Amino acid sequence: MDDERIIDLYLQRDESAIKATCEKYGSRLRLLSYAITEDLQTAEECENDTYLEAWDFIPPHEPRSYFYAFLARITRHISLNRCRDRSRLKRSAFICELSKEMEQCIPAPDDTECRIEKAELERAINGFLATLDTEQRNVFLRRYWFLDSVTAISKRYSYSESKVKSMLFRSRNKLRMFLEKEGYHL
Repeated sequence: MDDERIIDLYLQRDESAIKATCEKYGSRLRLLSYAITEDLQTAEECENDTYLEAWDFIPPHEPRSYFYAFLARITRHISLNRCRDRSRLKRSAFICELSKEMEQCIPAPDDTECRIEKAELERAINGFLATLDTEQRNVFLRRYWFLDSVTAISKRYSYSESKVKSMLFRSRNKLRMFLEKEGYHL
């Protein structure tokens, strides 16, 4: 079933929308969540919570042209929240590692000014991603959106790990320079 039809089912409040969503995107959402949580049972729970949130957010949203991205964003946030909940007393080393890689590129989210300018920052990052070629953008998104390891990215694209690390390093530097040109002081 195509995304247009699935969205129509959500708008009609037809419960078969959830089943159609599960059939079309369930395994991809579960895999995304598993990459973050590293626990199959938690990944399945996050997948199910994604369907509930999609049910609540459609309507008013109608993500017809970006349905998978809409679902992936929900899944990613739910999964990250589960990781935070699971490790309240001690930080997860993997998420800290990614945060340290990006902390010099993007202003801290606790900064009040950063929260106010969230929409502008999203626009700027999307603008930056549009400047990257497909190869660089894919590697960057696999690492910082899907939270894939360097090893997984190198296997996925048949690159050496050093090439992936170099691409990520260069992309982070480009992002820093791009954001500085956009008026963000890092």
